[in-house]
Formats: sequence, structure tokens, C-alpha cells
Amino acid sequence: MLDLYARTWQGKALGEDEYVISADEKTSIQARCRCHPTLAPGQARAMRVNHTYGRGGALAYLAAYDVHHAKVSGRTEPRTGIDPFMNLVTQVMSQEPYASAKRVFWIVDNGSSHRGQKAAARLTAAFPNTVMVHTPVHASWLNQAEIYFSVVQRKVVTPNDFTDLTQVGDRLRAFEDRYNATAQPFQWKFTTSDLDDLLARLDRHTADQQEESSVALAA
Repeated sequence: MLDLYARTWQGKALGEDEYVISADEKTSIQARCRCHPTLAPGQARAMRVNHTYGRGGALAYLAAYDVHHAKVSGRTEPRTGIDPFMNLVTQVMSQEPYASAKRVFWIVDNGSSHRGQKAAARLTAAFPNTVMVHTPVHASWLNQAEIYFSVVQRKVVTPNDFTDLTQVGDRLRAFEDRYNATAQPFQWKFTTSDLDDLLARLDRHTADQQEESSVALAA
């Protein structure tokens, strides 16, 4: 996965017709309609958001982020799952440049919508030019789609003040358009060398703990 971020795969550089997609789901975005209007920030005054609200339902936001071109393709669904995820894949893979690409790598975490070899086989069966790559278990933070969702949380969802789910979807799509018009690729700095150093430190830490335990037992 880290090699893909550096545009290499199995020791070979990716070609111009090969793409890397980070995909994930942001679950349960609620439409909370505040009982009193939100007041915009003013001089020496922070934004004021009423703490009481009415619930207008929730939806899931699925997004596929092109790592090297900073392009997002997203959609809203009533919930997450295999079918909603494959809807996202179809949305992306049916458009250029991905439809005619030599290979499109899909980086995903181990969520139930795309877990394991069955998910990888399902993806390749639907689109033969795709390759699914999973993040390590408990390491979904390595998926760059998580960074995009962090931006969405700060720029779109917070404060959560929507009249209904239609407004949530409209706001997300409008943000996508603006993001795609202005964004630059993330400056990813965690490389395979950094990973090797981290694993070496963990090995040393484990060895030190085992040695301390042995000394304590001998005493």
C-alpha cells in the first residue's frame, strides 16, 4: 500500500494508465435540525449553535479518492454494505480514465463491506482491471480516504444543522465539486522506510519486555 502511494507495485513503477483509489465509508451522518437558527460568528463572538434539535434521519457517505490526482467520487446511501460499496465501484469504474485504465488499485480497510479475498474476487470479477489492496488490521488510518473524511467532517458536517437528508446530500455533492476544482494531492510522508523503523522499534521493545520479565521471574 505504501509502495502504491509512491507509485510503485511489486518493485515496478506504475504507468500513466494505472491509478490508485482509496475508498471508505463515513457512516451515520445525521440530519439534525436545530430548534433555533445557528448564529454565524461575529466580531469577538464565536458561532452559536443551539444544543436542542430534531432528528431527520441518517445516511452513509461513500467516497473514492484518487490518490495522485486529488479527485473524489462520492455517493450517499441509506446504509453501508456490499451492494452500496459496489455501487460506488461501478460509479467510478464506468467513467474515464478508470474504465479503460490498465489497472486501478483499490485501497480499502477491513470493514464488512469489502473484507477478505471474497471482496477482492468480487471486485475483479466485476471489473477485471481492478486490484483490491487491504490495509493491515487496525491500521485503517493508512487509508488516505480517511484524511478526506476528516476534511468533510470539519468543512461540511460540523456543525450538524440540516433540515433533512436531502440537504445533507446536496451539501456533500456541492463540497465534492469545490474540492475537485481546487484540491492538491496529500503530501504523504509515511514511507516503507518509516515502517521498517517502526517495526524495528517494536521488536526491540518486545525483546526488552521479555528480558525484564525473565529477570523478574529469576529473582
